[in-house]
Amino acid sequence: MGIDRSRVRPTGVPFHGVVPGKQAIPLRQIDLHITFEDSTNYRTETLTFEVVEFHGTYHAILGRPCYAKFMAVPNYTYLKLKMLGPHGVITIDTSFQRVYKYEVECCDRASAIITSEELVVIKEGTAEEAPDFKRSAGSFEPTEGIKEVLVGLVAPRAKWCASTPRFPPNRKALVDFLRTNRDIFVWKPSDMPGIPREVVEHALKIKLSSKPVK
Repeated sequence: MGIDRSRVRPTGVPFHGVVPGKQAIPLRQIDLHITFEDSTNYRTETLTFEVVEFHGTYHAILGRPCYAKFMAVPNYTYLKLKMLGPHGVITIDTSFQRVYKYEVECCDRASAIITSEELVVIKEGTAEEAPDFKRSAGSFEPTEGIKEVLVGLVAPRAKWCASTPRFPPNRKALVDFLRTNRDIFVWKPSDMPGIPREVVEHALKIKLSSKPVK
């Protein structure tokens, strides 16, 4: 691309799901100016790219940071990308034939990597542990024992996770603290009345003239 190597900077942030394997470590980061549309109506923003050492069917991949920077709206059904420009809406589109061609190339490329020695090279730069996509992002599992403590007076129970050999002197203090502050726990929806509607509200946006369909 004719870019001077002084423009790239070190990085150590891994990413997943781009190549077969567990996770990939990029070589460098670089900031590039990206422009959409032609000279009559265009938008230019600076995006940060991760520079990798493996081959792929795409020269670059634009993700959520690109959409956020351009305030762009993608539509995967109609294969269009729309954003506001200085002279109206900018629409980037393509053909289904071209998308199908690139998808086939990606599948063929992935199959070739899996059946070749290149996968071994990729795995050498990956972490030992693969991310567990079955676990939710907010899930938490303790590495040591779980102690179940009766917090409420009757039924409610709370589980606090603490290393048994690490906190034996503070165990009673923790239990007493939970029981003293048990009023902050929410056991069912009726325990939190009076939440303002401007804080959270669920609504179904349905046209009043639409006929209900079962």
